[in-house]
Amino acid sequence: MRQIIRHFTDDDLYKFTMCCAVIENYPRTQVRYRFTDRHNTVYPSGFAERLMEQIAMLEELAFTDEEADFMRRKCPYIPSWFYSYLKGFRYDSRCVRASQDEEGHLSVEFEGCWSETILLEVKVLAIISELYYIMRGEDSKLDYRAHYDNSYEKAHRMLEAGCVFSDFGTRRRASFQAQETAVAAMKTCQDSLEHTKGRFRGSSNVYLSMKYDLTPIGTMAHEFMCAIAGMYGPQMANYLAMRTWSNTYRGALGTFLYDTYGWRIFSLNFSEDYANMFRGLRVDSGDNYEQLDFIIDKYKSLKIDPRTKEVVFSNGLNVDEAIRIQQYAEGKCMPSFGIGTHFTNDFPGVAPLNIVIKLVDVKITESWPFYCPTCKLSEDKGKYSGNAEAVEIFRRLLHLE
Repeated sequence: MRQIIRHFTDDDLYKFTMCCAVIENYPRTQVRYRFTDRHNTVYPSGFAERLMEQIAMLEELAFTDEEADFMRRKCPYIPSWFYSYLKGFRYDSRCVRASQDEEGHLSVEFEGCWSETILLEVKVLAIISELYYIMRGEDSKLDYRAHYDNSYEKAHRMLEAGCVFSDFGTRRRASFQAQETAVAAMKTCQDSLEHTKGRFRGSSNVYLSMKYDLTPIGTMAHEFMCAIAGMYGPQMANYLAMRTWSNTYRGALGTFLYDTYGWRIFSLNFSEDYANMFRGLRVDSGDNYEQLDFIIDKYKSLKIDPRTKEVVFSNGLNVDEAIRIQQYAEGKCMPSFGIGTHFTNDFPGVAPLNIVIKLVDVKITESWPFYCPTCKLSEDKGKYSGNAEAVEIFRRLLHLE
């Protein structure tokens, strides 16, 4: 079978920015990740074996001079030493275990040093998604000409509505070609419209950003806070994450993903110094309008004008919902949007997978004889991740009902 991931930077920017922060602050931390299919999908026979073959092919990838030059130009906040690290980095498929049960449900786990395993998650999810359609023969249903036209129309509507938006669709794309087609269409649409209030800001995918001369977009994922919570406890995990992030990036990459343990505990951690330092917040769960109101009220309580702060909405959006949020948020903050599956896996007759890989165990160094469980408790209870025991412990620690 052809190799699905063929470029080292065919990945989301936040995996690289987090990897850099992990090496600088937690170089010996060990972690475990676990795959979850929220729809309990039955995968084709032999899927796990084909998946492991694709993961072994990742070992052939290397960070090129072209990719390094692009990231130095577009990501000046990343220190130079990190590019030297990436030059020497090689994937190790021995960190991954994949299997299927008798019914065909898929199990995938990673284990190893955090700074190494952190670069597997997005690539493996993208492989699973594309491989699923290939093995089911559904890749023949992917009409890329129609997808280009559909993507162009989506971008046109959002630009005309004044939306600032980015492609966040690597993880659950129908294929690499599907994501590239969407990015190409949206860039062409942006270039053709000179006088719109909206803007196609770029893509989270570093390789596609390089190919189309876009700015790669991204900061952090929930795993950053989850690992810190597993090591030090969830009560102050957001505060420690903000402190660590600011120590590494000195005010750059200043959009904080706050919902790992819900708004309440984050708002208690969000002190005036960090509220001023960070450019804004990302809403990734809960009711978008309610969350925005909480954010606005918090900034006002700190005597900060919320109109000077960016709020990024990325909670399973489509174009219609993004435009509605834009109309509600305009004049209250600087709204922007990160849209994933709706951009890169929107084909008639093809159902997107609902899959994630989450960090579930952590230990601060390899010398510890045991792991500490961790979990994510977002504003959507259906998106809780982690062992049931960890979820219950964290809920008690955070006084969640």
